[in-house]
Order: sequence, then structure tokens, then C-alpha cells
Amino acid sequence: MNRKDTIMRLENKVAIVTGGAGGIGQGIVRHFLAEGAKVVIVDIVDQQQGDELVAGLGDAVRYLQSDISRAENAPTIIASAVDAFGRLDILVNNAHASKQAPILETTQEMWDLSLGSGMYATFHLMRAAHPELVKTKGAIVNFASGAGIKGLPNQVTYAAAKEAIRAITRVAANEWAADGVRVNLVSPVALTPGIKAWGEAFPAEFQEVVGGVPLGRLGDPETDIAPAVAFLASDDAKYITGQTLMTDGGSIMMP
Repeated sequence: MNRKDTIMRLENKVAIVTGGAGGIGQGIVRHFLAEGAKVVIVDIVDQQQGDELVAGLGDAVRYLQSDISRAENAPTIIASAVDAFGRLDILVNNAHASKQAPILETTQEMWDLSLGSGMYATFHLMRAAHPELVKTKGAIVNFASGAGIKGLPNQVTYAAAKEAIRAITRVAANEWAADGVRVNLVSPVALTPGIKAWGEAFPAEFQEVVGGVPLGRLGDPETDIAPAVAFLASDDAKYITGQTLMTDGGSIMMP
């Protein structure tokens, strides 16, 4: 996306984007940079890959290799943004790992992976970020999923973690409103590299998924999903908190 064609809603704001090295996360990073933000990418890809990504994005971005599922890493992650850019305005909790399986085949290890990288990581990063976000009257954008809202088969650990994140978001929105910190969610359907590869391997199943989207396509991470995240993170959404924004082409129409 060309910077001159983008509304500069995030000028001078500093953001952390977890899982920012690929997929939806990288789309968010690129769009945030185009809107004038400075960004710290937090991911588990190796340092060389992270450095190569940053080299192609410019001086307003940093890369931190860190495992968000480890609670003790949360303060360091938040400090990395303050150390690099002097403040923190936005926390985007995008990263989440899980494995699919029917309920009867779901193991404790699957629960640990999904809850650790999803629910617990979101919770610990939100708490660690709170003092800095109070200073800037900042915003948190978390991620929900249609898997949790609809109860999709074979997604029990992912769906449960995402619905827990929605609950945490609503509680935080109420508790932190007096602090000037807004907390919202997006629930996307996006054509990530992983979904694209799956669609090429299973075209019939892929077309069935696309057929369930009223707008007739899966969203682009950078041009469809990221602008919604930027909106919620920006002052344009200063009167919005505790909400789930469905960025899914109409797949789920919330009452």
C-alpha cells in the first residue's frame, strides 16, 4: 500500500504486534507503518529472518524474537518498545498457535499450546502493557475467531482460547475505561499464506469456505484486516471499547 494513499491515523504512535513476522500480523505491521506508526514485531522466527524483514521495512520497525507463551517474557516485550521508541500506544495480540483435533482426540499438550500462546499470552501482555498504555491513553486490539463464536468442529482448544480472550477483553474494557485504555477485538477471515497453501492442496474444501462468505472472497491481511485493526487502535475509535469487530466478509453477522 502506498503511504501517500493512506490516512495517517497512527502518526507518532508506537505499537507492538505479536506474530508480526507473517500472515495477518505482517499485514498489520505493514499497514501500521504506512499509517505513520513505529512498530515492534514480536515473533518466534529466528533472529536472521526477523532482521531481514526489518531491513526491508525501514527505520520505524524493530524485531524481537520472543516466546509469548512464557509469562516471564511479557515485561521484556513491553520494555522493548519503550526502549526503542520511548513509549507504547498500541498492543496488538495477534499471535496464537494451536492444533486441530476432534474433542475425543484432544490432548493436554494441545490445550497447553493453545491456551499458552493464546489466552495466557494475551492476558500477561495486557497486564504488562497496562502501565505504559495508561500514560498514553492507549489501545489494545485482541483477536477473536469464528471458530469460537460458531463452535467449529475440530477446533475445541482454539475456539475455547479465543472465547476466553473475548471474555478477558470485555472485563478489561470495563476495568480500564477509567484509565483511558480501550480494549477491543477483531474476528477475521483472511487469505494468509497458510490458508492459501491449504486451498491449493484442497481446492474443493477451499471453495466451500469461500462460498460461505457473503462478500465472496477471503480478506487480504494488509488491505482488509489491518485497516480495521488500525481503526480500533486509532483515535477515530476513541468512543469504542469492549467490542468485537467482525472482519470476515459477512460470514458471521453479530446481533
